[in-house]
This record gives sequence, structure tokens and C-alpha cells, in this order.
Amino acid sequence: MKDKMKIAVIASGRGSNFMALVKACRKDGFPAGIALLITDNPDAGALESARKNGIESFVVDCGPGRGSMSAESSSEMRRLCVERGVELVCLAGFMRIVRGDLLDAYGGRMLNIHPALLPSFKGLHGQKQALDYGVRYSGCTVHFVDPGVDTGPIIIQKVVPVMQDDTEESLSERILVEEHKAYPEAVRLYAGGKLKIEGRRVLISYE
Repeated sequence: MKDKMKIAVIASGRGSNFMALVKACRKDGFPAGIALLITDNPDAGALESARKNGIESFVVDCGPGRGSMSAESSSEMRRLCVERGVELVCLAGFMRIVRGDLLDAYGGRMLNIHPALLPSFKGLHGQKQALDYGVRYSGCTVHFVDPGVDTGPIIIQKVVPVMQDDTEESLSERILVEEHKAYPEAVRLYAGGKLKIEGRRVLISYE
């Protein structure tokens, strides 16, 4: 991983976006590499993917609170990242709100991907929210993480049309295809020094 920015991925589930990042990081010229995977779920499919790809992984108990993480777990995740020289943290289906030491240490250096066009349909089940509202277009958003829920400055958005016969599952599948494109692109831009936050806006340098 010499000369590449070290990133940590934090996930709770099967890890499809984790694997999209793994594949991107293996490409020639990609400026980042995955140093470790952290999960709050000992049954997460992402753990097996990490094992198969030789990526160090850890399970951190975040406490019983649904959607929240304990102060101790936030501190432990920070320690794991700092000790390995991690410069960027990527949330990939991490089903908890990040607060505490981890966010303090990686503020402005933490990304998340959300399956809706923010600022609409924040939180859980963004695809179902979009269908229930009757929008004609949905998609995904990669954004910086701040103390709110899906409220950080937006980096990249990909748009997907909503079909009349869509279900939550079919719309989710089409959005996921775009997620796997958007997240590696956002990481590439960040690791390449192409992003600058100005208030609510993220400016991208294409030079």
C-alpha cells in the first residue's frame, strides 16, 4: 500500500460497497488502499469478503442501542484507525449514527453513501421513502459525515429513474449499481486531493 492513502471501511452487512471499493483500490493508479474493515456485526458478510481478500478486520461491539454507538466503541474504532495510519474512513452500510471520538478524529475525513438523492429521504429505507412519496427519480448520494443523519456536504450524486412497476427491491438493485460507481469515484477524488469543502458545497477540481 506504499504511496497510497490508507482508508478504513466500516460496515454492518453484506458489504457490497466494501467490495466495490476493494476492486477499485486494486486498479493501477488508484490513489487509495484499504487498510482495514471494521464492523459492529459478527455475522456481517463483509467479514468473509475481507478474509478472502487478505484485509485486516475487527468486530467492535457498539452497544444495544438501535442506530446508536457507545462512546467506548467510538473510541475503539478511532484507536484502530489511528494506529494503522488511516487517513479516510468510509461508511458502507454502517447502520449506526457516528459520534464521539471517531467523528472528532475524522471530521472532514469521513464519507458515507446513502441510497437516495439527499437532502430528500434521509435515514433508513430511502428507496421505500422515495417510492411512497411518488418521485420520478431517485438515486444515491456520497457525502461527508457530520453529526447529523445524512446531512453532510454532498460530493457525488447518481440519478436513477423510478419505474411505475418498481418495488423497493427492484429500485434498490438499480440504485446499488450506481452506488458501486459513485463511491469509488468519491474516494478517488478525495485521495487525489480534488475536493474542497466550502460551507455546504463541495468543490471538485478537475485539473
